[in-house]
Amino acid sequence: MTGRTPASGPVPAEDSTERVTGVAGTLAERQAALVATLVAGAPVPPGFDVRLVGAARSALLRKRAGEVARYWPLLAAGLGERWPAVFARWAATRPTQGSLRDGWDLARELAGEGPLPAPAAEELAVREALWRYDGTTAPRRRRLPAIHRADGVTVLQLAGRIRLWSGRNR
Repeated sequence: MTGRTPASGPVPAEDSTERVTGVAGTLAERQAALVATLVAGAPVPPGFDVRLVGAARSALLRKRAGEVARYWPLLAAGLGERWPAVFARWAATRPTQGSLRDGWDLARELAGEGPLPAPAAEELAVREALWRYDGTTAPRRRRLPAIHRADGVTVLQLAGRIRLWSGRNR
């Protein structure tokens, strides 16, 4: 015998975190609120240090920007030193949809605001020609021929191969 008594009956429904922390809500509710703050721009929940949560949030946005830059290297390179700030501003209130989709959504939004840098415009045009992405569901490879134009770049996709024409001087 170990001297321990087996648990008798179900776990009580009450959550003792309020007694310990002085903040209402179950542990699961508080964790969900913290995650929403860190990844989707929700306000800092009561009982958490605003400065420390802000530092963690900034670190997660930098990490996320690095992951998106791996999938969209020409977009990140085209924005140069502005990349981290542009991405952080865009991603501050958006939960991640995955690095590929985050970069795609950002590239489309930036293209809607004005011309993209030439390498980024080409990267977006190639993706649009090779893949079908509606902004809500996961991207799927195109099976049929496609042509896409964006910011002076034209991409033709035929049988999985692409042909690129650029009207810009390089």
